[in-house]
Parts: sequence; structure tokens; C-alpha cells
Amino acid sequence: MTITTVGIIGAGTMGNGIAQACAVSGINVVMVDVSDAAVQKGVATVAGSLDRLIKKEKITAADKDAALARIKGSTSYDDLKAAQIVIEAATENHELKLKILKQVDAIVAPEVILASNTSSISITKLAAATGRADRFIGMHFFNPVPMMALVEIIRGLQTSDATHDSVKQLAERLGKSPITVKNAPGFVVNRILVPMINEAFFVLAEGLATPEDIDAGMKLGCNQPIGPLALADMVGLDVCLAVMDVYLAEFGDSKYRACPLLREMVAAGRLGRKTGRGVYQY
Repeated sequence: MTITTVGIIGAGTMGNGIAQACAVSGINVVMVDVSDAAVQKGVATVAGSLDRLIKKEKITAADKDAALARIKGSTSYDDLKAAQIVIEAATENHELKLKILKQVDAIVAPEVILASNTSSISITKLAAATGRADRFIGMHFFNPVPMMALVEIIRGLQTSDATHDSVKQLAERLGKSPITVKNAPGFVVNRILVPMINEAFFVLAEGLATPEDIDAGMKLGCNQPIGPLALADMVGLDVCLAVMDVYLAEFGDSKYRACPLLREMVAAGRLGRKTGRGVYQY
């Protein structure tokens, strides 16, 4: 399958990042969200990101204009009919994703591939809720999408070889380095990463060190580019909590119990950079 147009559901951090990656690679994008305001905010975020690349002399003003011209914003799923693949990039909520995917499944042509950008939810379960389980796959991008090279391509039990190969080729066209992963909670990267972030919250809650010293310790001692608490603020504390809750439910192992401090901060609305306050103030 030749992919010329990618549909994206969600114009937030991940959705607009995927849209940018596609658009700068010469692929047309239809980016759908629930409101015009959300769509326009997503397009504006892409424009701002491209402006920064112009300042760094990585692209030209003409490149920016061409990329933005490839992005069509919409609030209607009907506009996704032009796409050969639709990537769902909504909030990490199982019921929400199921609702969206069922709606899209009923609208787009049978040969269209459906993909989810989920970081933890079972691809096999999501696929089973659609009428095209063999053409359903996980395509997990990492934040910030324009900068991060990795894409986890997650095969559900039903995913066909042809679907996998088409999506892998798409990831490579975007300049990404895909890895193929079997379906399991958290897949590979987040299976390791999010419990580490959760443990950093336990260390913080126990008062063993300040947030700054915890992050400095992991940066200087483990050669990580960003500390786990600062990373949690970037990812979103609500996302980290949701992932830990999925692990606990799916594995039934108490080692995946979310730190009470993490849960408390989410309850307080301190979700990280997107709310201006998480572990750190922004």
C-alpha cells in the first residue's frame, strides 16, 4: 500500500507532533480533534516548532509553508476517508480509544489501516473491537515526536504481515528508527521506563533527596539526558499514573503499584508542563 495521506485523531502534543513529522516528509495529513480551537492550537504548535527549525537553519521558510499546506485541520471524522492509515493519538484512556476507533472503523474504507499511538493499552484488545483486526497495529511515537527517532511498532495477535510492513515503511519514510514489539502491557520502552519514574516518586515521597538531586543523580550517574522527575513532567503525571494502573491491572503484580504521591499530585491537577506545575513549576 502506498500511503499518501495520514489521518490523525487528536491535535494535542502527540497528534500535532506526528502531523509535523508526516508533513515535513511530504505526506498529506488530516488532523481531527473535537473543536476548532483544539485543531487551530495544534496547527499553531506545528508552525511554532517549524519556526524554531528555521532559526536553527535546519529548514527554510519555503519548507515551513509547504509542510503547513499539507496539514488539513478538521472536526469531522468524514474527512479521514482520504487517508490510507489513521493514527489515533487521543488521551491514554481505554474506553475513549475504543469509542473513537469504533467510530472511525465504521467510516473509513475496509483497506485502511488503523493504528493507535497508545503507550500501554493492549493492541490485541483494541484490534478486536474493530472490523479490521488484521489491519490494526500499534504505532507508538515518543515525545517530542519531531525530535525522537524511535517508533515502537506493536503487533497484536491478529496483525497481518502486510500491515506491519506498510507501517514500518511509513515510519522509515518519516526518518524514524522503528523497532517491532509483541503486544504486552507497556511494550518495551515504557515497560522499563515508567516503573523507573514511579520509583523516583517513591524516593521523593520518602524524602531521600530533593527533586533536583534525584534528577541530577540519574543524569550524572546513569548518563540519562533528563532526570526521571523532569521527564514525568514532560510526559504528564496523569499519563504516568494511567500507565502504572494498566500494569497493575494486567500483570496483577504489586511491584506496579503507583506511588501515592504520584496519585495525589494528579488529583491536585499538577500534571507537569501542560498545566504549568508538576514536580517542578513552569
